[in-house]
Amino acid sequence: MTVALVIVSHSVKLADGVVELAEQMARDVPLRAAAGTDDGRIGTSFDKVNDAVTELRLAGHDVVILTDLGSATMTVESVLDFLDADEQEHVRFADGPLVEGAVAAAVTAQVGGTLEAVAQAALARELFASG
Repeated sequence: MTVALVIVSHSVKLADGVVELAEQMARDVPLRAAAGTDDGRIGTSFDKVNDAVTELRLAGHDVVILTDLGSATMTVESVLDFLDADEQEHVRFADGPLVEGAVAAAVTAQVGGTLEAVAQAALARELFASG
């Protein structure tokens, strides 16, 4: 089973940019942006996040989710609360840095990392630290 990523942001442009960047490093990893409100404003949408997770799970992927800000995190936590126990085994929220975390997670998924390894890679802030 491969691991896919969902990028949750308040900004469609930001989420699309993170997906674009991560795709450059990991062309075979399914990536989805779930950003903005349902009516196109800045914000987050339960339905957009839930739809992205559902689509990837139906395609047979495990899923790691990354967010940009606190209320996006609350939206993701709500989506996770609505998953049944079996689905919860296949989805992880990684509360790490959005851009660096997405790239590190995507690269780990590209080389066949497990769900846990990909989620941990997303949390590895020091991976991109200088010095």
